[in-house]
Amino acid sequence: MDCSKYLSETVSSIKPSGIRKFFDLAAGMEGVISLGVGEPDFVTSWNVREASILSLEKGFTAYTANAGLMELRKEIGYYLNKKFHTPYSPEDEILVTVGASQALDVALRTIVNPGDEVLIPEPAFVAYGPLVALSGGKPVPLPVSEENGFQLSANQVERAAGPKTKAIVICSPNNPTGSVIQKEELAAISRVIQKKDLIAVSDEIYAELAYDADYTSLAAIPGMRERTILISGLSKGFAMTGWRIGYVCAPAGFLQQMLKIHQYSMMCAPTMSQYAALEALQNGLEDAESMKKDYKRRRNYFVKSLNEIGLSCHLPGGAFYAFPSIQSTGMSSEEFAEQLLIEEKVAVVPGNVFGESGEGYIRCSYASSMNQLQEALNRMNAFLKRRKGLHLKAVNQ
Repeated sequence: MDCSKYLSETVSSIKPSGIRKFFDLAAGMEGVISLGVGEPDFVTSWNVREASILSLEKGFTAYTANAGLMELRKEIGYYLNKKFHTPYSPEDEILVTVGASQALDVALRTIVNPGDEVLIPEPAFVAYGPLVALSGGKPVPLPVSEENGFQLSANQVERAAGPKTKAIVICSPNNPTGSVIQKEELAAISRVIQKKDLIAVSDEIYAELAYDADYTSLAAIPGMRERTILISGLSKGFAMTGWRIGYVCAPAGFLQQMLKIHQYSMMCAPTMSQYAALEALQNGLEDAESMKKDYKRRRNYFVKSLNEIGLSCHLPGGAFYAFPSIQSTGMSSEEFAEQLLIEEKVAVVPGNVFGESGEGYIRCSYASSMNQLQEALNRMNAFLKRRKGLHLKAVNQ
C-alpha cells in the first residue's frame, strides 16, 4: 500500500532530526567518541534513584493528577521562586510534563493559530521550527552571529516582528551555541516583546548551567511574567534525561488550556519519575552545583583547546556545548562532521541542522569525561592536520 497519499502534508514536509542522524551513525561504529547528543555523562544521584525505587515499593504505580503530584508542583514553585525569583502557583500555574520537549509542544499548540508567525533566533534547537509547523504556524528564523557572541538583540526582534507575529521562542543558555543573553539585553528585548504585544516561550532548561553570572529568567523581568510561558525540567541540570520530567509555568489563563492538551495526549508524567524529581529538588541541589562546577572546568579546557588546534570558538556562557567555526577548513558543516566520524571516529553535529545560520559550525557537547574530551581533541587535531596537508598538496600541484 502507498502510505504517502494518506499522510499529513505538514508531517511529510518535516525533516527528521539531524542530531539523531549522526547519533545513529555513531551507534553503529566501534570506538566512537560521541560529542553529539546533549546528555550529561553523570548518572542520576543515588538518593534520587532510591526515591523512585521506594515509590515503586510502596505501590505508587497509579496515575497522578493530570497536572502532576501536588507535592512536586509545590516544590517546583518553591525552587523557581527561591532561585530565579519567578513565583508560580502550584494550583493553576504549573504543569508537570514528559520532559521539556512535551512542555514546548503543549505551549505552542496552545497559543499558535494557523498562519501565526513565531520568531526563532537561530542557530536554534532542532525541535522549535517543526513544533511551530505542527501547530499550524510559520517559523520565522532570526539569525544571530558569532561576531556578536551569538547574542539576540532587541533591535533584531523589533525589525523582525510583523503584523502576523504571535510569539518568540527564546533559549538562554542556548542550544547549540551556549550563549547567555545578558540581563540588560534581556530587559531591552522584553520591552520590545511588550511593545509588539508578543508572547514569549522561554526555554530555560539550561538555567542551572549558567557559568559566569547569576541567571536571569525572562519571567523575572518587570512586565514579562504575564506574557511568558516558561519551559524547563530536570534533564540537564540534574542529570535526569531518561526520567522524562519537565514542566511548564504560565499564567492560569494559558496553563489551564495547556492542561487540556496534556490530558488528552499524555494523561500525566510517569509517577515514579515524579517522585524522583521531588527528591532531586528537595535534596539534590548540591549535586547539581557540583556537576555545574565540573562542566565549567571542562568548558574552559575544551574551548581553549579547540582554539589551539585551529577551530575558532567563542566562550559559551552556559549549557554544555561548544560551537566552533570550521570555515577555515573550506568544508561544509555536513562534510566536516561526516569525514571526522569516518576518519577519526569522533561524532559531532553539523551546525546547519540548527538552521541556515549554523552552516560553517559544528556543535560539540563537552558533557563527557576529561579523558574522552582529551582523546577527541587529539583525534580532531590529527584530522585537521591531515586536511591541511591535503589542501597544501592540492595547492602545490
